[in-house]
Amino acid sequence: MSIEKSVAADEYHSKDFDWEDLRRDIESDPSFSFHLSPFLQSSSPSSDSQAWSHFHSRHSTGKFFKERRYLLKEFPDLLSCDDYSKVLEVGCGNGSTVLPILRAKEKTSVYACDCSVEALERAMQNIADADIENVIYRYHQFCCDFSVAQFPKWLACDLCRTKRVEKSLPYYTCIKYEVNESEGTLTSSPPNKDGRCCLGGVDFLTLIFTLSAVSPERMMTAVRECFSVLKPGGLLLFRDYGLYDMTMLRFEPEKRVGFRHYMRADGTLSYFFDLVCARDLFVGVGFIELELEYCCVKSVNRRKGKSMRRVWVHGKFQKPS
Repeated sequence: MSIEKSVAADEYHSKDFDWEDLRRDIESDPSFSFHLSPFLQSSSPSSDSQAWSHFHSRHSTGKFFKERRYLLKEFPDLLSCDDYSKVLEVGCGNGSTVLPILRAKEKTSVYACDCSVEALERAMQNIADADIENVIYRYHQFCCDFSVAQFPKWLACDLCRTKRVEKSLPYYTCIKYEVNESEGTLTSSPPNKDGRCCLGGVDFLTLIFTLSAVSPERMMTAVRECFSVLKPGGLLLFRDYGLYDMTMLRFEPEKRVGFRHYMRADGTLSYFFDLVCARDLFVGVGFIELELEYCCVKSVNRRKGKSMRRVWVHGKFQKPS
């Protein structure tokens, strides 16, 4: 679901300007007043997978995206993680986020999902073209819209999601519980010969320019689903569009479909977060906030000679141990 263009890694997560200064400039400019006014529509439209499928079909060459090489610099936990860690990338698009992880960590397994089959096909091709060692054994993708459906049970079964895991067994070994109603007893047995019925969850979950494509009324459900498949102590790494980003200010009034919520000409949606909104979403489902701040980057369009102020929200959240 990601549509953000990457820039040089050293420009990311910087403080080229103060967000409060930007806020004052925007809120004092009458030409931007329609962005700030209340929105009376009761519910915003849903951006379904079809719109994103059309988007990825139009950009089938993959040149619209660049590999997010800044990712490991902004989230160094991905570099310092234990061998054989498991990462889930939600809304993988054409693979621009998973590629730097696969390159840097030879023993890390990456699971990636997207609501668009076309995006997954492009991601698989890009990763195959990257010629990364043993990638066929470390990269696994599947189609899923996490805002309307659960992640598959093989990723984390119901027992793992509710922490009903036998402590004497390895973390990935979950127990199948069965109730004998006639005898009123609860028995347990391993579901397979090796005792495994699922992966037991993941160590990291990356949510990079994905949540903004989800309708606001479904965001809390989507974040709760992310929480459920993380192992205790696992990290969710978040980056998305921030309030008063240049992209938001370019939208015309008729493109506004909700509060801080806009629809592009192709039918895909984009929401713009402030820190309070992001905090409420993640802390509200049980995450612990470790990092949350605006990333303010000033970029220059040399051809037009214009300076542009970009705003993203950067966050790191942990599932309690």
